[in-house]
Amino acid sequence: MSGPLKLRDPETLRLPLEAAVQCMRCGFCLAACPTYQVTGLETQSPRGRIHLVRSAAEGWLDPAAILPALDLCIGCRACEPACPAGVPYGQILEASRAELEPRRPRPWLEGVAWRVVLRGLLGRPWGLRLSRWLYRLYRALGLQGLIRRTGVLERLLPPLGELEASLPSPERADGPARGKAPLGNGPRVAFFSGCVQAIALDHVNQAAIRVLEAAGCQVLIPPGQGCCGAVHAHLGDREAALAQARRNIEVFEQVEADWIVNVAGGCGAALKEYPDWLAGDPQWAERAQAFASRCRDFTELVDQLPLPELGPFEAAVTYQDSCHLRNVQGVVDPPRRLLRRVPGLRYVELPGAAQCCGAGGVYTLTQPAMSRELLDAKMAQVAQVGASVLAVANTPCHLQLLMGARRLAQGRVGGAPATAPVQVLHIAEILDRAIQAGARGAG
Repeated sequence: MSGPLKLRDPETLRLPLEAAVQCMRCGFCLAACPTYQVTGLETQSPRGRIHLVRSAAEGWLDPAAILPALDLCIGCRACEPACPAGVPYGQILEASRAELEPRRPRPWLEGVAWRVVLRGLLGRPWGLRLSRWLYRLYRALGLQGLIRRTGVLERLLPPLGELEASLPSPERADGPARGKAPLGNGPRVAFFSGCVQAIALDHVNQAAIRVLEAAGCQVLIPPGQGCCGAVHAHLGDREAALAQARRNIEVFEQVEADWIVNVAGGCGAALKEYPDWLAGDPQWAERAQAFASRCRDFTELVDQLPLPELGPFEAAVTYQDSCHLRNVQGVVDPPRRLLRRVPGLRYVELPGAAQCCGAGGVYTLTQPAMSRELLDAKMAQVAQVGASVLAVANTPCHLQLLMGARRLAQGRVGGAPATAPVQVLHIAEILDRAIQAGARGAG
């Protein structure tokens, strides 16, 4: 048996073993947990996982034995608002994964690949620039079209292939890029671009910037920013996550801004939790707190701003909550209020909107079977309400639901007939189109 799992770390964690002991085993978390609802297994519930962590920390279990249970957790954190004791499950989960990561039996090539992607391409500003350039080249050379026509990637690596086949065209952006120089005289906004968001969904970033500027904000995009570090933290790479946090704090300290705004619920949750990540570091704790105090989700800020006259957006629209926007940031009503402000938009509440879609950062790739089961259940809910547009507010959710919409249109969602194509749009895209429609009407 390997040594006990240690949850105490003076630099990064305020979370001693007693955090796990806070769990009263009341079971309120069970109904909120997607993996427990699918499997019915106690070990696949927050309560069960906390018990496993505690047992490993106290030396009763080999820490390696609890890896499968922790790996299948999506990290949606729906258990946290359901918990009457306020157990910090997300912190327990990420602390445990960080301690277990060095003990994980990972093939050499897989380990190298993860390090190249996480610490290289997503972990450095130059890596993000290189990734964007490679993605543009991949499309410009016709490789994307070739791979999609042959279906080779879907056959060799089904989860990755299906995800790639669902990616939107970057040319879908509805207007010129903004954020190059501040316009307007309203609040000063420093825009956080993200990593995958800036590569695969940059048209959403540009739409959000146009909306912010239309609302009178002065928008700047600070150079040198990088990934928020959430994916590193979720996968147990604590060192890389903290490096990302420190880099972003330093970059945004150089900008005079009232707010730091992003369009991804998962990224925003990480940014707002930098004070927890760096609480044990006296050189960074106060700086992290000052940084996080300025962070706002796009919908959270725009909901408080006056918008120009909106033109009609004629569609039945439903909305899927981002788990981290809802469960961690507590932002529930602003996205819905914004959608209801759009003329012609017929808002339909999605049954189970608070239930995870199965995206979970890179969970789509690491746990494809569970991810697909949750996705199909979500798309069956979408088919039930008959909306033609599914609004989102998070990057992994956006990509996951694009894949789900494709599956639904192809009749591959169990329990739901094939439907007319459902558009998956970020709320920023919907507002951007409504603002442009309003400007055309006024002209």
